[in-house]
Amino acid sequence: MGNTVTCCVSPDASPKLSRARGGGGAAPGPDRWADAYQAAAGGGGSAAAAAEAESGESDPGGGGPHLQHISDREFPDDLALESNPSDHPRASTIFLSKSQTDVREKRKSNHINHVSPGQLTKKYSSCSTIFIDDSTVSQPNLRSTIKCVTLAIFYHIKNRDSDRSLDIFDEKSHPLTREEVPDDYYKHDPEHKHIYRFVRTLFSAAQLTAECAIVTLVYLERLLTYAEIDICPSNWKRIVLGAILLASKVWDDQAVWNVDYCQILKDITVEDMNEMERHFLELLQFNINVPASVYAKYYFDLRSLADDNNLSFLLEPLSKERAQKLEAISRLCEDKYKDLSKAAMRRSFSADNLVGIRRSNAILS
Repeated sequence: MGNTVTCCVSPDASPKLSRARGGGGAAPGPDRWADAYQAAAGGGGSAAAAAEAESGESDPGGGGPHLQHISDREFPDDLALESNPSDHPRASTIFLSKSQTDVREKRKSNHINHVSPGQLTKKYSSCSTIFIDDSTVSQPNLRSTIKCVTLAIFYHIKNRDSDRSLDIFDEKSHPLTREEVPDDYYKHDPEHKHIYRFVRTLFSAAQLTAECAIVTLVYLERLLTYAEIDICPSNWKRIVLGAILLASKVWDDQAVWNVDYCQILKDITVEDMNEMERHFLELLQFNINVPASVYAKYYFDLRSLADDNNLSFLLEPLSKERAQKLEAISRLCEDKYKDLSKAAMRRSFSADNLVGIRRSNAILS
C-alpha cells in the first residue's frame, strides 16, 4: 500500500464518482481509462501512451503510468492543511468548538439566574492524600473515554450546520434493525445517553479498547470534512458504526471481523457492512493515518470537554502498591535516560571534566 507504483488502479475509488453515479449520470473517467488500457493491451500503444492519454504524465522509467503515492494524496486538493483537525495537530477539533456554544450559554444562564454550582464533587490532593486517575494519553480509561467521545458526537449532531448526507449512511435506506423506521426519524436528535448506550454496546461486545474510541472520533471528523456531510439523526448510527469498524481494524492487532458485528447487530448483513466499509474508505480517500500528535490533541480536547460538562474522571487515592509501581516505572525511565546521557558524554569526551550531568531523583512516599 505504501509502494509508489501499484498494480491496483480502480476508477471507482473516488467519492466524487460515487456521487456522480448516485445522480444518474455516467462518469466519463472510467471509460477513458478502459479505452486507453484496452488500446495498450491490443497492441495499439504502450502503457505509457495510455497513461499519457489520460493524464499527460508517465513514469520516469517508461514502464507504466505515474500513479500518485499515498503520501501525496493524504490531503484533498481543495482542503487546507491547517483547517483539517483530523490531520493537522494545530487545528482545533470540531467537536470542541461546537460544544463551546452550549458551554457559554450554560455559564451565562447560571450567572444571570444566580445558580450555584452545587456541591463540589471534584477531589483535590492534600498534604496527606494524593488523588490520581488511571487515565493517561497512552492508556485512557475506557468508560470515561467512551462517555467523552459520545458527548462529542452529541454536540456534532445538536449543533450541526445542515443535514447533508449520503444514501449509504441513511438509516431509512439501510436499516440496522428490522424495526420499522418512523417517518419523522430525521427530526429528533438523539440524547447523549442513547448514543452512549449504542457505542458502549459495540465496545463491550467486541472488546474494543479506549484508544480505539479516540481513533473512531478522528475518523468521524475526517469523514465529515472530506465528504462535506453532516452527522444528523438520520445517519449517525451508520457513520459511528463505520468509524468504529475501521478504527478497530487499524488500531487493534486482532481486529473484529465484519461478520462478528453481524452477531452484535443481528439484523444487518455482511454485504451491507462490506459496502459501508468500502464507501467509508473511499470517502476518506484511504487516508487512515493518525499521527501521534493528532491522537494526543484529541485526547486532551476530550478531557477539556469532560471538564466543561462536569464529566469527572475517576480519581482514587494513591495507595502504597500504586506508588511502588510508579516508582519502578520511574527507575526504568531513569536508567534509560542514564544510558542515553552516557552515550552523549562519549561523543564529547574532552569535556567530561568540565560538564557534569545533574539528576534529581523523584521520591514517592
